[in-house]
Amino acid sequence: MPQKERQLVVFSLGQEEYGVDILQVQEIKRLTEITRVPNAPDFVEGVINLRGNVIPVIDLHKRFSLKAAEVTDESRIVIVNVQDITVGITVDAVSEVITLEADAFAPPPPLVAGIEASFIEAIGKLEDRLLILLNMDRILGLDEVAATKEVTQKAVQEGV
Repeated sequence: MPQKERQLVVFSLGQEEYGVDILQVQEIKRLTEITRVPNAPDFVEGVINLRGNVIPVIDLHKRFSLKAAEVTDESRIVIVNVQDITVGITVDAVSEVITLEADAFAPPPPLVAGIEASFIEAIGKLEDRLLILLNMDRILGLDEVAATKEVTQKAVQEGV
């Protein structure tokens, strides 16, 4: 649980709003062409070239078992640091950066429908809405981190 105020990057997937700690966000990019990598895990959309670095891109819709969304002008790739790797996550839109005090957070309810409860760090209570604060380190488990690193290495070897 958060101990003090936190700055969050707020983005949407479908009708829901999510937040991720701004300290984990490296940058936000327009959705660009993603190079597919054969035999990648289902939730890995592919890779992008970010200033000479090959970055794996994760489709959060697939990761959370949500219905795929249409790509629009608002679609973005949020570049985040997860565990010891840098990955991009596709989102429908990035809306704002907000600061929330510690008392604005509540633990997730015991029976969380939809995405796996382990992905949720807390629920942020805003004036007129709720925000799901994601635990980015849990979005990828150890097996997924290994698979994502393998995808990146394969893409580098193939000269993506």
